[in-house]
Formats: sequence, structure tokens, C-alpha cells
Amino acid sequence: MTGSAKRLIRLLRLKPHPEGGFFRETYRAAGRIPGRKFPGGRSYSTAILFLLPKGRVSRLHRIKSDELWHFYSGGPLIVVELDPASGRAHRTALGGRRFQYVVKAGTWFGACLGPGADYALVGCTVAPGFEFMDFEMGRREGLLRRFPKSRGMIERLLL
Repeated sequence: MTGSAKRLIRLLRLKPHPEGGFFRETYRAAGRIPGRKFPGGRSYSTAILFLLPKGRVSRLHRIKSDELWHFYSGGPLIVVELDPASGRAHRTALGGRRFQYVVKAGTWFGACLGPGADYALVGCTVAPGFEFMDFEMGRREGLLRRFPKSRGMIERLLL
């Protein structure tokens, strides 16, 4: 991990995230959404800072809400989604010309750094708000069966 990434982790008070990388929640709306899809309700919205350093990946996972990614510095960051229609991995680069991207609820996704990047600092806004009970880490065997055309990316993002 480079000195720049280490400094940002300290400065921003980031902690290790179960999917990989480092994070800190920066916002949680006080208002709550009731509903059957979200037992106990959810905050209207939540936001985090997320830093992915060189040598790490954000492992394939999915959540029950839409997640809006915001690019801040470093990078580029490649968001990888597994497309159930084609069975292929779809890649979207953040940084450069694109600074925001939405991953739809229920989509298997992860992220890795683009070529030459030492780190990427991004924000993620989730609505309805994120709760760890809505987080599901991918399992290699199941995802390889469902998305055989994406074997290389699944193996890369599920170390």
C-alpha cells in the first residue's frame, strides 16, 4: 500500500470493510422508510467514503438498494457488475470522464483499480439506506455456475 493511501486512511479515519478496502460512514438520514422489503425499515439514505488501495479488490457482493458511486481522487476505479441477461461481466471506469455511476439493487458487483492506479477514493450513497443485514458476499462456486462467461473476473474479485 502506498504512502498516499495510508495517509488518507488515517486522515479520513477509515476502517477495513468486509468486501475489501477501507470505509467510514459519513451520513445516515434520520428519517426511516417502513416496508416489507426492508424488515424494521431503513434510513432514507446513507453515505460512506471508500478507499481501495493498490493490491486490494472490492469482492463481489450485492445489496438490496441502489448504490450511487461518486469518484473523488486517485483511480481510476473499475466497477464490475455481473449481467444476468448476458452472463458477462460489465465494467465501468470511474475517474477521467465519468464521476458517478449507479449499481442497481440486487446486482452482483465489485471493483478493482484501473491500470497504474495506486488507490481510488470514492463515495457511495445508498437509498434506501444501507444495513449490513442487506449485504451478501458472493460465493465463488455459485457465481461461477450462474455466470460461466465471467470466470476470470469472478476469480479475480473473489480471492
